[in-house]
Parts: sequence; structure tokens; C-alpha cells
Amino acid sequence: MMLSGTIVLASVSTRTSFVANMAAHARTAWRVLELCPRQLLSPGPSHWPLRNQLVRGLSAPRLKQKEEEKAVKKEKRVIDDAGRHKPYGRTAWTPVDDVYIKRFYPRTIHSAATAIDLLKSYQLLDFTPAHQPLYVDLKLDMKLEKKKTVDAFVSTVTLPHPFSSEANRVAVFTEDPAQVEVALQNGAAFAGGADLIQQILDDEVDADFFVAVPDMLSKLTPLKNKLRKKFPKSNRGSVGINIPKMVRLFRTGHEYMVEDGCYIRTQIAMLDFPQDHILENLETVLTDVASHRPAHFGPFIQRGVIASHTSEGLWFNCQELLPESAEQ
Repeated sequence: MMLSGTIVLASVSTRTSFVANMAAHARTAWRVLELCPRQLLSPGPSHWPLRNQLVRGLSAPRLKQKEEEKAVKKEKRVIDDAGRHKPYGRTAWTPVDDVYIKRFYPRTIHSAATAIDLLKSYQLLDFTPAHQPLYVDLKLDMKLEKKKTVDAFVSTVTLPHPFSSEANRVAVFTEDPAQVEVALQNGAAFAGGADLIQQILDDEVDADFFVAVPDMLSKLTPLKNKLRKKFPKSNRGSVGINIPKMVRLFRTGHEYMVEDGCYIRTQIAMLDFPQDHILENLETVLTDVASHRPAHFGPFIQRGVIASHTSEGLWFNCQELLPESAEQ
């Protein structure tokens, strides 16, 4: 009787634990089902497209909202300082002393004439040579319509007051004996056809600039790797039929180029030049630079800095030196 009673108690306890485990599993299953979307409980496979549609419907507004937030973040906050007693984030409009921390005040933009006078005064205060180069640093807005930009260019201008006493050596490619004679009469250092090409390949002839008539371009292919940037190109004005004009331009001209995508750094004069001579040279360079982009896109030159060889750079107003057509 004792043994049978023990067996009965064991079977009852086993059955009780089994029922308890089943109840626990059932409660867990109901909790999982409560957290699942209602569509999973619907009969048949039709809930899968509905679920995808709901996901797409919910994700589209979220993506659109994120794009709008990014667009808002990209927009720069423009602060209008007009009428304020001091610029936003600065100490005052102008410093009251001649020694001050630059970041506390707005940058001073001088007129071109004032900047040149200041550079001349710096030279006297620093006891540096008066006969030193004067440079200009321009930043350009290369943007055109949509995603197009102005291609980096190289240009040559004739300065009203050259700062170099030595003329450039110009070589002219032409096979016409009459044109060879005209080129040499107008100051070309070398002129010729196939014989001149061979002399350049043999390093017997070197020049600062090379110009050519259109008929010679197909015969100059062997010189492309040799001349590189000096190779004659129509967009640089070194290919044409007016040989006297090309020789005069490159013999006395001043060459500048766009560097680092949107910057022009070039010499324009010597510091000991008279102020009006420096201004005329500067105006010539600025006008030529502004001509490389259509005027209806707005100002091409964003900012200009002028400096001598031993002084700091001074920002100056470029627009006052440009013709009205270039400004517009």
C-alpha cells in the first residue's frame, strides 16, 4: 500500500508540472502573438503584399522628412548686419587702435588705390627694397548653369607698363617662306617648318612661346610631349594666320593661368612703379580675367588680394576697376 501510494503521488505531481509548463508556454505564445501585426493572424497568404505596402507607405514619409531636414541643415544662416551697432559675433565695426586682434573685427576691404599706398608705406616702415614684385591673388566663381563650370584657362595680356625689360622669345611654325620672313621681321626668335621641329626635338632650339599657322598643326604631333603646356592652341591665341599680331602679343605679353581650380596668382608690376601705372596694369589683368565668363552669370571675380614680395596681403575691391559690362 505504501508503494502504490508513492506511485500515485509521483504521477499526480508529474501531471501537475506538465500542466504548469503547458500553461507557461501558452502564455508566452499569446504574448508573442499580441506583439505581432494583426495581418499575420489573417488566413491565407494575402497578408504579405499588405505588409509590404504598409512598410512602403510608412517609410516614404520618413525618407521625405529626412531629406527635408538635410536641406534645412545645408542652408546657411544669413544674418543681416544692416542697422546694427556692431556686426554679429564681432566686437565693433572698426577698431579704435592700430593694434588689434583681427578676428574680433570685420575684414577691411580697401580700394585698389588705398591698398597700393598702404603697401608702399609698409615698404618704408620695414626698410625693404623699393624695387620688388607686386602680386595679385584672385579667387574666381567658376560656376555656370546647373553643374557646369568654367574650364581652367591660360591667357596672355599686353600690360600697358611692362615690368620685365627682356622680351620673350617666340618661335613660329610655318612652311611659307614669305611668312617666315614676316615673322622674323616682327621679332620672332625662330621661324620655320619641318627643320624647326627637328631642331626642337634635338634640344637645339628653345623658346618661351610657340605659335603656328593652322596648316602646321597636324605636323606638330611629335612635339606634344616635348612642349606640353607651350604647345600651340587656338584657345590660347597661339594658332592663327595673323603672324605679326601673334608675335607682338607673345613677345611682350604677360601670361597667367588658373591654378588649384579657381585661383589666379600672378605678378602685375613692381612696387616702385607710380600708382597710376600699377592701377592700369591691374585693370588690364582684371578686365581680361572677367572676359572668360558670360557677364549674365554675375561677378566672376569673388575677391582680390594684392601684396608685395615682403608685405602682408590686402583685400581690395575688384569691381571698381572693371568696366560696367564686365560687372553686369
